[in-house]
Amino acid sequence: MKMDYCVLGTNNMAAAINFYDSLFEQTGLNQVLATDRMTFWQGADFAFAIAIPFNEEPATNGNGTMIGLNVGSTEEVIRLYQKALELGGTSEGEPADRGPRFSAYVRDLDKNKIVFSV
Repeated sequence: MKMDYCVLGTNNMAAAINFYDSLFEQTGLNQVLATDRMTFWQGADFAFAIAIPFNEEPATNGNGTMIGLNVGSTEEVIRLYQKALELGGTSEGEPADRGPRFSAYVRDLDKNKIVFSV
């Protein structure tokens, strides 16, 4: 089994698009579709989207919920971690060896938690 896609909620679509366009610019994920409610990025075998919640309630981050992205190298973990912070994201754990993986944890502008790992 592998992850097919991930959707994270946002309360500010324009800011989220700017954050993820910049974060993904060297990763192989490219923005492929945008509607007034969702924006999609597609890679070779993975899709990512941000969305204004369908029920029109505010988007909230889940406590204990995170999305893990295997980014292929320790250098890419470090680069994406630093890029996320430059874009206004916050640190939830600097790049380091954690168990069997090298990983770094960030929160995006809507406080969604993302881990970059290899």
